[in-house]
Amino acid sequence: MTNFTYAGRLYYSPIELTMAFIGGTWKMPILLALRKGPVRYGDLRNTISHITDKMLYSQLRDLEKKGMVTRKVYKTKPPRVDYMLTDLGKKSIKLIDKINDFGDYLMEVEGVKRT
Repeated sequence: MTNFTYAGRLYYSPIELTMAFIGGTWKMPILLALRKGPVRYGDLRNTISHITDKMLYSQLRDLEKKGMVTRKVYKTKPPRVDYMLTDLGKKSIKLIDKINDFGDYLMEVEGVKRT
C-alpha cells in the first residue's frame, strides 16, 4: 500500500483513515442513532447509554468537523438543535452494519452472552 497524507497526518492505509473518521467507542453508535433522520441532542443522549454529555458533545463536534454530521439550530425558547447525517455519514452506515454483523458473529463463536 502507498502512504498518504490527509489533514497533516501520515496514513499507511485507507482503513486507517476510515477508522480515524468512525473509530472509537462512540462515533459508530452516534451515527447509527442518526440513521433514521434528525435527532435532538437530548434524545441522542438518552439513546446512547453510558455516554457523558462532554463526550457526546465532543464526538458530535468531531463528526461535524469531518463532514459526517450536520446540525440545525432552531431559534426557539428553549433552543432546539437537531443533528442529522450528511451524505458522507449516510455512506458509513452500511459499513457500520457490516462491522456490527461481524461483532455478532464473533460473540456467537466465542460464546459471549449479552447482559
